[in-house]
Amino acid sequence: MRLGPDVLRDPARASLCEWLHTDGLGGYASSTAVGLNTRRYHGLLVVATRPPVGRMVLLSKLEETLGVGGRRYDLGTNAYPGAIHPRGFEWAASFELDPLPTLTWEVEGGIFSRTVCRVHDEPLTAVAYRYDGAGSPVLELRPLLAYRDHHALQRENAAVRAAGDREGTDVVLRPYDGCPPLRLRLPGSTWIPDGLWYRAFEYERERERGLEFREDLFSPGVLRVELLPGRAVHLLASAGTLVPAVNAERLMAVERRRLRVCGGGGEGALPELRRAADAFIVRRGLAGRTIIAGYPWFADWGRDSMISLPGLCLATGRPDDARAVLAEYARHLDGGMIPNRFPDGGEEPEYNAVDAALWMVVAVGRYLEATADAGFVRMRMADAVASILAGYRDGTRHGIRMDDDGLIVQGEEGLQLTWMDARIGTECVTPRRGRAVEVQALWYNALLIGADVAREAAEPARAREWTALAGRARESFLRIFWSEERGYLADVVGADGQPDYALRPNQLYALGLPHALLPRDRALRVLDAVRRHLLTPVGLRTLSPEHPAYRGRYAGGPAERDAAYHQGTVWPFLAGAYFDAVTRVHGEAGKAEAREWLDGFAAHLEEAGLGTVSEVFDGDAPHAPGGAIAQAWSVGEILRVAVRTGWRPALDRR
Repeated sequence: MRLGPDVLRDPARASLCEWLHTDGLGGYASSTAVGLNTRRYHGLLVVATRPPVGRMVLLSKLEETLGVGGRRYDLGTNAYPGAIHPRGFEWAASFELDPLPTLTWEVEGGIFSRTVCRVHDEPLTAVAYRYDGAGSPVLELRPLLAYRDHHALQRENAAVRAAGDREGTDVVLRPYDGCPPLRLRLPGSTWIPDGLWYRAFEYERERERGLEFREDLFSPGVLRVELLPGRAVHLLASAGTLVPAVNAERLMAVERRRLRVCGGGGEGALPELRRAADAFIVRRGLAGRTIIAGYPWFADWGRDSMISLPGLCLATGRPDDARAVLAEYARHLDGGMIPNRFPDGGEEPEYNAVDAALWMVVAVGRYLEATADAGFVRMRMADAVASILAGYRDGTRHGIRMDDDGLIVQGEEGLQLTWMDARIGTECVTPRRGRAVEVQALWYNALLIGADVAREAAEPARAREWTALAGRARESFLRIFWSEERGYLADVVGADGQPDYALRPNQLYALGLPHALLPRDRALRVLDAVRRHLLTPVGLRTLSPEHPAYRGRYAGGPAERDAAYHQGTVWPFLAGAYFDAVTRVHGEAGKAEAREWLDGFAAHLEEAGLGTVSEVFDGDAPHAPGGAIAQAWSVGEILRVAVRTGWRPALDRR
């Protein structure tokens, strides 16, 4: 993937193209293509202090100044009130993900490049600089420190410790007590202490989100090094220890090779998606595995992990990671529920999702189908699956229980338990108490998958019970959810028995999950309604544009965005449910439809989060991307559909 000067020398356009490189611990490095930080989350060294949470932006950026040919070129690009300074974008020549992010500038007839690498499994960023041209240039690097929680902003303060300590070849910065030290190593360099505050950086994406958007950053000094043309120098920035023998060039080569292996070799959209999948699979604690829901601001969420697991782990040939994620969530099973969210501050997990545990059972079924690993399922997951089903049958938190009709009811005042969980203050934007359509589809599938698991575990009586309950649930579902007049399913049937026929995509799970609830004639009518009202080139709308509550733009402050989040906003992960349904109903013709849609969707990999998939898009054309720049279930479901339908990107077929 490559961007040229036509994009890079227009800071408004360049700032919309963001890159992300993660460390497998929850930390990352991220910025825009031209190095203009537009989010509080951008930084060269963002570390997870309690993997994968407790994230802090330590090193926001490095201000690069190149002295060559008797001139000094300030190559950074920053936004301040009413100005962009310096204007390094004016010399920008190219940006590439190959697969590491590399920005090049043209100066004095030569080429100067910077490649950033976040080292896997270490709180460490390596940056390579290289000059190809005449003369003996001098490079100055001024570190700009944020040293705060990645959700916060820094302000000039007197508490900062300005001095850096020399320890061998390293400069060690300890700006605040109780925070990790920052260790900088640039062989052959000179450290020049020069502590000062840079005031009022402006982050445009934060302004657009209706949040505080100005920050002050502290710089303790400057690293100066002479460059030899054609030879790279390597800076290491670490929140841990650096052994004397560590070789930055080798670390970068290893990471470049690892990413190419993750991509399955080759170039193009499909390898990019496989590499994107790797970003979300991270360590939890010392040995566990989990899935980050999205970058830059989400932690690991149970629902998101289970929906994305088949695409991120199974479609990419990573069954070991799938097993580890399933086992980690099974370890936190409580009352038939798995955590919906592990808070970013490391507090106790939150159990407030009606569907997350059912999605886990579906993930177990997909794991068994993909791997035929009955031993793991029997030994590690059978008890967990039985506990989930029993918990829902008998009743658990938040009014979640099986009713007399065999369907799952849920809800408490002021709580949002389905995936449509936005609230404004204490008001639920999409109240879905009662019987939510996708929860019934998940329950039905979980029961039948649970019966399969019970048979693997030599528990025939339990298998018969789950099968019988599934039969009762299906009979009730078809009776109370279907509208012959409308030709589609109710989105929710309230506790009072009243159906809500707002046309939403949730009903697709009754068609597309492994065990379908609807007969083919009804499925055809549902697909027709969904195709006409909800399908877009980038995913599915969450509400029909004909509904009076529809909101076509996901923009503004938190309240405005929450009001639109599930009221028309497009979610790309829903394409998984749609194309599961289409391929079940239409067979090979459905697969062809999916491949054609993916051909168009692939263009998104070259906007917003480069090489990955955004969280949401506007419901109205031209469907601008929004939310998190990299979302696990967006990547996972798109990747699962691509592999399942045999997609080869159009460029690969030429």
